[in-house]
Amino acid sequence: MTDLHTASASRSVELAVVTRNGFIESRHIGSVVVVGPDGEVTFALGDPDALILPRSAMKPFIATALMSTEVTLGGALAAIATSSHSGSEKHVLLVRQLLEAAGLTEAALECPRDMPADRALRTIMIKRDIGPSPQFHCCSGKHAAMLLACRANDWPVEGYLSPEHPVQQRIREVIERLIGTKVAFTAVDGCGAPVYPMSLTQLARGMRQIVTASADSPFAMFRAGAELSDAMVAYPDVVGAAGEPDTVLMQRLGLVAKTGYEGIFIAATRSGYSAAVKVLDGNLRAAGLIAATALVRAGALTQAQLDSVIPELDLDIRGGGEVVGSIQTAF
Repeated sequence: MTDLHTASASRSVELAVVTRNGFIESRHIGSVVVVGPDGEVTFALGDPDALILPRSAMKPFIATALMSTEVTLGGALAAIATSSHSGSEKHVLLVRQLLEAAGLTEAALECPRDMPADRALRTIMIKRDIGPSPQFHCCSGKHAAMLLACRANDWPVEGYLSPEHPVQQRIREVIERLIGTKVAFTAVDGCGAPVYPMSLTQLARGMRQIVTASADSPFAMFRAGAELSDAMVAYPDVVGAAGEPDTVLMQRLGLVAKTGYEGIFIAATRSGYSAAVKVLDGNLRAAGLIAATALVRAGALTQAQLDSVIPELDLDIRGGGEVVGSIQTAF
């Protein structure tokens, strides 16, 4: 796999800086691309054609694939299928609803056992001497949706994470249709599910197809994409959590947005402008800002719209309890 064109420092550009009292303390390099409603690139920096692993930013693709089968998902249950959640009570209740609909318990989940990131619930569990569980893993919504799809399509539940399993074959087929090419190989995501390399441009184009899909399309994949986009915007705090950049951009600007680990971020307007970001060092603190700024540069958002959400994106740098700097885009 050494011959694959992957993201590199030599082809990356400076996307964001961290300032402290006017001193540039850190710099984030990477690549960003925006495609327009026609799927053509309207703005790009760095090397958007290099292969990246989209990580959790692939969840809208996966949910679209699942919803295009015999499974019925909608509203908050569709949103939880895309979630990288904190293990809060609200999130876990939705995961349990999916499992109950499938006639299964959390024992069927093949994602790792975890404790909730939600501090309040974590504290309660520790006090009650309750240990980690797969339902608290941030990807448990995606896994529960996969299990529900297995039940709905009479596929085996056991081994549902294997790339050869019917549910994973369906997901891969839909992803390849969305990005317009066969995937080069299969990697294993942090939750144990397959994850497929693609370029930022392909990631942005695939997201564009989802957000512009019609509920009246004759194709199940596009009907599912339309329903999923509606669900993500309607339940942004299910997709993420309060204060998370994808949640903020959906709540405040009506974008369809999703964070992925290792510096990946996607954000799209319902009109079909779609931005995809890879911060090369994997740090996510500037990724949402970079995506939104790229949409401004492409003419999909106004600067005033972006400025209105800046205070909610946790971009302040503090010293001695006071704000002494900020995270800013460099383009």
